[in-house]
Amino acid sequence: MKKTSTRLADGRELIYYDSRDDTVRDAVDRRPLDRTVTTSEVRRDPLLGDAVAIASHRQGRIYHPPADECPLCPSEGDRLSEIPDSSYDVAVFENRFPSLAGDSGRCEVVCFTSNHDASFADLTEEQAGLVLEAWTDRTAELSHLPAVEQVFCFENRGAEIGVTLGHPHGQIYAYPFTTPRTALMLRSLAAHKEATGGENLFDAVLERELADERVVLETEHWVAFVPFSAHWPYEVHLYPRRRVPDLLGLDEGARTEFPQVYLELLRRFDRIFGEGEPPTPYISAWHQAPFGTLEEFDGVVREDFALHLELFTIRRTSGKLKFLAGSESGMNVFINDVPPETAAQRLREVASS
Repeated sequence: MKKTSTRLADGRELIYYDSRDDTVRDAVDRRPLDRTVTTSEVRRDPLLGDAVAIASHRQGRIYHPPADECPLCPSEGDRLSEIPDSSYDVAVFENRFPSLAGDSGRCEVVCFTSNHDASFADLTEEQAGLVLEAWTDRTAELSHLPAVEQVFCFENRGAEIGVTLGHPHGQIYAYPFTTPRTALMLRSLAAHKEATGGENLFDAVLERELADERVVLETEHWVAFVPFSAHWPYEVHLYPRRRVPDLLGLDEGARTEFPQVYLELLRRFDRIFGEGEPPTPYISAWHQAPFGTLEEFDGVVREDFALHLELFTIRRTSGKLKFLAGSESGMNVFINDVPPETAAQRLREVASS
């Protein structure tokens, strides 16, 4: 992999990740852009103890542009985009309309491919492996920023999820705090460790799932399963067999095998609802240990956390979505219409050829 860092016209960083070491990236951003100004602010909720990012400048972000004006496609002729070069393998740049910025963290856009009409599932194993390298490199780089405590790599796919740009891409949020969801995991981890005299909760969960009927697929280095208490109609958790706290900890075997496993899962997701159905909307989210102190979680260290990916869709059946209504939005109590065992069986049935 070759990494090339440059700057866009307004000063934001752009990084190319190329599979060929002899690739030259010297294209200049010719757009007349003013310096980016953001108004991001993180506010704490005194009752819930969680955080809300206030980012009014995001009201002006690009919204469903036509394909020939896509800002994530390579630049061509007089059509200038966020990517100055005429082609790219994987490109990462600072978000022009970030939810987090400055002392409040950082937001980046990850373009998986220059092909506007593709999806992650259409990538080759080599391309998917390059995205994994980009995620890993950005996790390492962002963890060194003074304001950053946790790095979150994710993809929103589909208009139903709220995606406003059709080009295949994901995002990276670098938070200045430990996120509420991760804090819940860490508290459960600490309680279980104390109650069992040192047993790791993530290891116990994985062992239980391997012995049950919700495993979707397993390989030498990875296990994918629908969790016992799945929140979403179709939800898969992907764990490396060897527990590591973040993407940096993956060994060569897990890195080599990941593209095959992940692409298989994505392709199965597109088969859940049968032929002729529109692509399955989903969220794909990497959970990594925070880089900050874990003193408030008694007895827990970073190495206790287990890196894992959660992949889920809000579509519950053909033509119907799962909405977060009163119980979910008001009380954070999910109601799942699809039994996890049924979801796992369906995902095994639709194995891609």
